[in-house]
Amino acid sequence: MLSIQDVLDYCDLDRGEIEAIAEHEHIPLTIAAEMGESLLGTPEGVCRVHAMIIENMQHALDTGQYGRAQELVGIYEHLQRCHPLPKPRAS
Repeated sequence: MLSIQDVLDYCDLDRGEIEAIAEHEHIPLTIAAEMGESLLGTPEGVCRVHAMIIENMQHALDTGQYGRAQELVGIYEHLQRCHPLPKPRAS
């Protein structure tokens, strides 16, 4: 049986990013890790992960969870470094 650490070690996202996906989608961490890994496979998916974390930040701000919003800023900065938004294709 795989442990949660095994799942996290397999994924190209860090724990904070996976937790943010789980929070956004209201799903268990292991499912969020699988979902995140799949999303990283396409430019649209990378954009979706970015959007999820931004939406989590907005929700935290809207509900007065300023500490959580600050945590999400750090998580988003890491995501931007490791998985930047794809450049638009030239038409």
